[in-house]
Amino acid sequence: MTQPTGPATRIAHVGIALSAIDAQLPFYRDVLGLESVPVNDSDGARIVAFDAGGSLVELLEPAAADSPIGRFVAKRGGGIHHICFAVADLDASLERCRAAGVELVDQVPRIGAEGKRIAFLHPRSTGGVLVELTES
Repeated sequence: MTQPTGPATRIAHVGIALSAIDAQLPFYRDVLGLESVPVNDSDGARIVAFDAGGSLVELLEPAAADSPIGRFVAKRGGGIHHICFAVADLDASLERCRAAGVELVDQVPRIGAEGKRIAFLHPRSTGGVLVELTES
């Protein structure tokens, strides 16, 4: 199996699912003092992002009950939804995942909330954690 090359993998963001973002904004903005970062809404979610030392904290609110975030909140309530790792080469990382038997949610990369290519890995293959990969 080919090992990753290039810049080290790092945490790009942590996605936190909430039933209502507005109720939590004062904590992240006023209490923690995090600066907001513009991102696009994506995958049926309203997204508000904050810079936390070079990684983002993305607050995710369902735009519809049948969206991925809507289903997550209905089933589990609010909480950490996923962690996103920035990798040097997304295509090569997905090939390493396939070779290792990791189940992919996204067979091919797509565009995510930050306008970057992304792909999700199924929690069955990652110890129960939904993992997103993005290009650094």
